[in-house]
Amino acid sequence: MGADRNLSKPHVGDEVPETPIQDLSPNCFKKQDSETVTNKNQTVLPTGILAGIAATLLVLGANAQMSFASLLYAASSLPIFIAGLGWGNRAAIVGIVTAAALGAILVSPLFAVAMAVFTLIPAGWLSHLANLARPASELGGPDNLMAWYPISDILLHLCGLVTLAVIALGVAIGYGPDLTDQLVDAMTAALKAQEPAFTPEAAGMAQTKALLVLMLPLVQGGVWVALLFASFYIAVRIVSRSGRALRPREDMPSALRMNRHAIFIFLGGIVFAFLGGVPAMIGATICGTFGAGFLLAGFASLHFRSLGKDWRIPVLVLCYLSSMLVLPAIAILILGLSDTRRTIALTPLKGGASPDNKTDNKN
Repeated sequence: MGADRNLSKPHVGDEVPETPIQDLSPNCFKKQDSETVTNKNQTVLPTGILAGIAATLLVLGANAQMSFASLLYAASSLPIFIAGLGWGNRAAIVGIVTAAALGAILVSPLFAVAMAVFTLIPAGWLSHLANLARPASELGGPDNLMAWYPISDILLHLCGLVTLAVIALGVAIGYGPDLTDQLVDAMTAALKAQEPAFTPEAAGMAQTKALLVLMLPLVQGGVWVALLFASFYIAVRIVSRSGRALRPREDMPSALRMNRHAIFIFLGGIVFAFLGGVPAMIGATICGTFGAGFLLAGFASLHFRSLGKDWRIPVLVLCYLSSMLVLPAIAILILGLSDTRRTIALTPLKGGASPDNKTDNKN
């Protein structure tokens, strides 16, 4: 996440200092005539269909190339993000329906449902939230400005959606100690085949099994939050460059923080993780997803605090590399926990546009 070029434009939020944002796309708030609206509407359907086809091909590629499966699977959300952020809700919905239909025809209905639940629907929902705006006067701001849905709340929704998706996956596959015990036994058998002298202790095996049943949902949820947010960020940059962005491109180092209410959800996940059984697995999932959100916020805070410093690049590189270890990652996560806020981007109303018809794009 690099720092974007700043302008002195105000923001409002709860106890949030002013935060600069980027130039608006020239198409953001223009009063559109009937010919422009007609041309845009004509591009919605083909754009959505192309996005759905691209998403399906990426998912199929993930199944074919297991070494890059996670990256390709997360990248399948990118076409839906681009369609939703640049062409609106209808384009995103068409893309999701197209991808699900192709998945059901080419593979199976269950494959289509999994693809939609874990990647496409979250992408469509987040792009919808990103395009929401309301008069700033409703939040105590100036009368001539529009306030956009906060990035912190978008990240909160992403963590919640991934949590539900991981729990749904666990229910579908019957995840639990029996499944992870089989995985550990299979890995142990493979090691014994390579090293006949390998004889693990029973106590160590039991501890490994107890740890793995919690670590798998924690890691999977956290990685998925990070990958989907990266896809969202890339889509925002692409759409902003194209001039079709409805939402102004914000300075992520200053805007990307977690909502303060997410702290209580994260703490609840920690408590659940110590209860054992199904609650512990749910708690581990919450810790992974919301912990990833705070980790992203911590990195954004590091970028923001290091702006203009001579040591910026080497320190950021060191932080990213060391975050692969547990203790440095926890330190960055704590930084994200200590800096929670809701920064709201404000943009001027132009051309006499009414706030009512700018609450969401109507393509």
